[in-house]
Amino acid sequence: MKFEIPGRLPGLNEIIDAAKQGKGNYQPYARMKEEYTTMVAWLAKKLPRYKRVNITITWYEPNGKRDPDNIMAGQKFILDGLVMAGVIPNDTRKHINSIKHIPEIDRVNPRDEVE
Repeated sequence: MKFEIPGRLPGLNEIIDAAKQGKGNYQPYARMKEEYTTMVAWLAKKLPRYKRVNITITWYEPNGKRDPDNIMAGQKFILDGLVMAGVIPNDTRKHINSIKHIPEIDRVNPRDEVE
C-alpha cells in the first residue's frame, strides 16, 4: 500500500531550530510535531492495519539543496502518524522490519511517498 504526503516535511535543521526556539519549553517543536504527525495520520487513515511492516519512503525534493540525512528526519512524523492512524501498533522494531529511503528530485511536485 502507498500514500502520498504533499509538499515537504521539515528536515533535521528545521526540527533543531524549532527545539532551540523553545529555550527549555519546546512549544515550537511540540506544535510542529503535532501538526505534521496529525497530517500524516489523516492521510494514512484508510490504509489497512499491519502487525509488521517494511517501509519505503521516497523523498521528492524540489532541488538537491537538502542533504539526505536532513530530509530523512521527517520519518519521525511519518512513523508517529502511522501509529496515530492505527496502521501499525507502535513504531518499535517489533513492528517495523526495515525502513528504506530513496531521495529523488521533482521540481514540479515535491512530496513524500510512503509504501
